[in-house]
Amino acid sequence: MAAPVYAQGGASATPPSWAIFIGAGIGMGVAAGLCGLGQGRATGSAVEAMARNPGARPGIFIFLLIGLALIESLALYMLVIAFKMLPS
Repeated sequence: MAAPVYAQGGASATPPSWAIFIGAGIGMGVAAGLCGLGQGRATGSAVEAMARNPGARPGIFIFLLIGLALIESLALYMLVIAFKMLPS
C-alpha cells in the first residue's frame, strides 16, 4: 500500500547556484588533498624500497610512475566532474 504523504511533487527541486560552487570546490579540495597524501606515501615507500634493494630500482621506478599516474587521474577526474557540475 503506497502512502501518498511520500509522493513526489510535480516540480523538481534544484539546488541553489551557490551550493553547486561550494560542492565543486569541496570535492576538488578533498580530491587534491587525498592525491597529495597518496603520492607522498607512494613516493616514500618507493624510495625506502630502493634504499633497501638498489638492484630493483628499474622495476620499482616503472611501477612508481604507473602508480603516480593513476593517483593523479583521481584529481583530473574530479576536475572534470567539477566543471560538469557548474551551470552553463
